[in-house]
Amino acid sequence: MPNIMQDEPDPIDVAVGARIRLRRKQLGISQSKLADAIGVTFQQVQKYERGANRVSASSLAKIAKALDAPVAAFFGHEDEGADEKMFSVLKTPGASEMLEAYSRIRDSEQRQALIALARSMSAAGARREEAA
Repeated sequence: MPNIMQDEPDPIDVAVGARIRLRRKQLGISQSKLADAIGVTFQQVQKYERGANRVSASSLAKIAKALDAPVAAFFGHEDEGADEKMFSVLKTPGASEMLEAYSRIRDSEQRQALIALARSMSAAGARREEAA
């Protein structure tokens, strides 16, 4: 019989929460503003986004409406492997801040230069690890 009490949040709850956070940040909405829109505290939104608390169907419908997205957008079963990779990358410290800063760069040449710099730095780090 499976253990009903879990120490870790369910991976599906974590993925749904991460998609909520990503969509909220894309729109530039604070946790407090989303919380007000759906009738919960900002702490509850934090718990949803971490996957610490499951989002009920009715709450997910309210979140989807507040974030102007279909409910299905928070499940993303089309390519789960790609989603898992993306969310594991976004868990890297500083990744979401880097992505937010990148999204505000309007000049395409500057964006390409930043990508080239990041690739160069990651390749150099990999070469150092291989040499060690």
